[in-house]
Amino acid sequence: MAESWIRRSLSSGTILASTCGHRYGGVMDRFSPQKRSSVMACVKSRDTGPEKFVRSLLHAMGYRFRLYRRDLPGTPDIILPKHRTVIFVHGCFWHQHDGCKRAKLPTTNTDFWQKKLTANKKRDAHIAEELEKLGWRVLVIWECELKNREALCEYIRRCLPNERKYSLAPHMGESRR
Repeated sequence: MAESWIRRSLSSGTILASTCGHRYGGVMDRFSPQKRSSVMACVKSRDTGPEKFVRSLLHAMGYRFRLYRRDLPGTPDIILPKHRTVIFVHGCFWHQHDGCKRAKLPTTNTDFWQKKLTANKKRDAHIAEELEKLGWRVLVIWECELKNREALCEYIRRCLPNERKYSLAPHMGESRR
């Protein structure tokens, strides 16, 4: 009976529970290789939750910006042309934030992940170097830093001149009355 459910799940593309104990390509996975591919294809690289949070915070602090200028190396997430500054909002895992618990390597397929994540870090460093050569200041905001709103506001204030007289941006979702 369980096997027929698994076959139906594979053919319909529904999620396989990890408790099934089935292996695809020698690695335990909840999804078939086809489903894993479609799940990974849906992972966003733009307009992520952390990016939207930072953009909302910047806007509340009075900064005006542009998004994803493709003419700049690395297509930065946020561009502040007036301040000649670009901001990258990095996920701790994908960009391997040093010292962060979210940057832990997976225990399966370690060779693949080590190569991929090391290449990501090298590419990030190269992009930052290219932008600095072009006269841009590069700021990186890590996903884990979004937890402490006040510290993030302070970091932004230290790196960029104030645009408003507010000491802190209003809390997200509150009215501005």
